[in-house]
Amino acid sequence: MVGGGEGAYIGNIHRIAARLDNAWDLVAGAFDVDPQKGRAFALSQGIAEDRAYGDYTALIAGETLRQDRVDAVAICTPNFTHYPIAKALMEAGFDVICEKPLTATLEDAIALEELTRVSGRFVGVTYTYSGYPMVHEARVRVANGEIGKIRTVQVEYPLEWMATAIESQGNAQAAWRTDPTKNGRGGSIGDIGTHAYHLAGFVTGLKLDCLTADLATFVDGRALDDNAHVMMRYQGGARGLLWSSQVALGNSNGVRLRVFGETGSFQWFQEQPNELVYAPLDGRVQIIKRGAGDVSEDARQRSRTPPGHPEGYLEAFANLYAGFAEAIRARRENRAPGVLGQNLPMAHDGLKGVAFVEAVVDCAESETPIWITPVAI
Repeated sequence: MVGGGEGAYIGNIHRIAARLDNAWDLVAGAFDVDPQKGRAFALSQGIAEDRAYGDYTALIAGETLRQDRVDAVAICTPNFTHYPIAKALMEAGFDVICEKPLTATLEDAIALEELTRVSGRFVGVTYTYSGYPMVHEARVRVANGEIGKIRTVQVEYPLEWMATAIESQGNAQAAWRTDPTKNGRGGSIGDIGTHAYHLAGFVTGLKLDCLTADLATFVDGRALDDNAHVMMRYQGGARGLLWSSQVALGNSNGVRLRVFGETGSFQWFQEQPNELVYAPLDGRVQIIKRGAGDVSEDARQRSRTPPGHPEGYLEAFANLYAGFAEAIRARRENRAPGVLGQNLPMAHDGLKGVAFVEAVVDCAESETPIWITPVAI
């Protein structure tokens, strides 16, 4: 692991997720920009002293010389560092698991996706919400035509944690997220809007044609947007609405997805992640539960406990790590991956997310309302 050391929320989530299914062992790391703090944290995690590195360049140099070198490296650092770290790792022959967004700039995302194809290295991107069993259930049922041709998609990701200027009050996580040189051009749209965009496309299979957007910065002095409204037109005629906000009081990671078709609809809310609401045309509303006997194999393979024992965010994140492990093993064994190793967020999904953010910001910064088609849709 690179980054994700003491006090880093997302680093601990990665570690829990990696260990949950016994698919990975954490054996090496460079956890902090302060080499001494990073090494101390590594030792606290049970990592051997000779694999507690001062920075990612030392990790690459040290692991390259080992016969038992690491299989993959998780990048849990701020956005602007993703590209140089991932590029160096891939060029040294390591597979990569990267936090989203893939990179801070579109230019870097294009270059990294090209390097992925040229090098043959594995690059997984942690779009967490595509790990939920009932999200996969919705994806399977939409693909099977259970709600007919899709008409409209609504997806939202509201948060309240940045409703005041906490970045100026010593909150390090907020500080880099509101710094364009570290976070990239998009604030809320880049931090959480990319999650919503990926979730909508993952479930529906729709490809974006063009978009128009309105970005707002409600907190005085903040350099990046903290609220975004995006209207989307998909290929084939479907329409979409996306809302992301870091200033939505009363909301904490309130991810919600609604997909409306000609013959029915599906709704999935992260607050009730084990349930998928299905409303067929001229029929009764049904609640499909995780673990039920008639769910798809895609959902069943991503469930660990019987119905009534809830599974949530950590398990969804762990499903990504289990899937990444299966995909890497399958590649090495020259076989097709099992269910867990399929439909994973990869480098091209990361590129699409960065292209989406770029198009949203371009649109919002234009003097007149325009519709923009992102690259790499």
